[in-house]
Amino acid sequence: MKSHEASTTANGLQRRRKPAVTGGASKSPSKSPKSTSGRKTASKSPKKAPRRPRTAFGRWMRHGGKRVRAVKKFTVTLVAAVIAAIFVFGMGVVVYKQMSITMAKNRQAKYVRQYDFDPGNIISDTQFFNSTSMGTYEVQQFLDKHGAKCSGDLCLKNYTVITLDEKSDGLCDGYKGGQQQSAAQVIDGAARSCGISQKVLLVMLEKEQGLVSTTTPSEERYKAALGLSCPDDGPCDPKHGGFFNQVYGAARRFKYYQAHEGLYNFHAGRLNYVQYHPQTSCGGANVWIENDATALLYIYTPYQPNVKALQAGLGEGDSCSSYGNRNFSILYDAWFGDPRAS
Repeated sequence: MKSHEASTTANGLQRRRKPAVTGGASKSPSKSPKSTSGRKTASKSPKKAPRRPRTAFGRWMRHGGKRVRAVKKFTVTLVAAVIAAIFVFGMGVVVYKQMSITMAKNRQAKYVRQYDFDPGNIISDTQFFNSTSMGTYEVQQFLDKHGAKCSGDLCLKNYTVITLDEKSDGLCDGYKGGQQQSAAQVIDGAARSCGISQKVLLVMLEKEQGLVSTTTPSEERYKAALGLSCPDDGPCDPKHGGFFNQVYGAARRFKYYQAHEGLYNFHAGRLNYVQYHPQTSCGGANVWIENDATALLYIYTPYQPNVKALQAGLGEGDSCSSYGNRNFSILYDAWFGDPRAS
């Protein structure tokens, strides 16, 4: 007889009967609903956008990103190193240049103390460009005094020359020519026209050809009176020969140098290498040129005296000595006082 509560299995164990389902909904867990066709319906989820195909650059960036970052880092480091090197090099150049200037100035100061000669300040601008420092009468008196031992028409104090008119050209104001003009008239007229001191022209006449004090003048000396266009390695240019051409031409040449200083090798306010002698093997030294006047003298006579020349005064030094700018300084000081005075 079957019981509603339990039944006995073949091995004697009792088994609880599952209660019968009586009307109504089942209590078992719900399952995914089926479609009317009998298939399970998938749960709805947001659709992903289709992935764009990668370009070659994109694939390179993806796989080479680390390399790109490394290259960028290396580039930044390299640029920084280059900038630092340029800065260090620039500072080195500045320091070296400043040391060179200091050494040149110390050398020049030493020469002033020992020899009263400054290769960087042979004459001041004030002295050099003072075109009213003397008049014709004063120049004549000066020639009479310093040429007292000379006699004859060829003596500078007695010398006369026919001169031609010169037009104003922006460098000089021109010149009114005349018959039998005296040397004093030519010197004063050229100085005033071109804005150069009469004293400078007198000193140059002496240091180039000794015409102020000589007792044995000659026409050859007058042809190259101021050494204008007379190179060290050749004859003078005859186009500039003769007393008037030399004096007026030299005064004008200085003004040309001043107006075109950039064309030449010597400049005021800079360190300039100046040779001791036309022979380059004799060497030279740096000179800090202080003013335009000194630069013009070096353009005209591009050498400085070496120690042997300075020690000799107005005498001779050695085979590497030159004397033009040394003699200019000594003569000017002896005749007119300190050339460096302002």
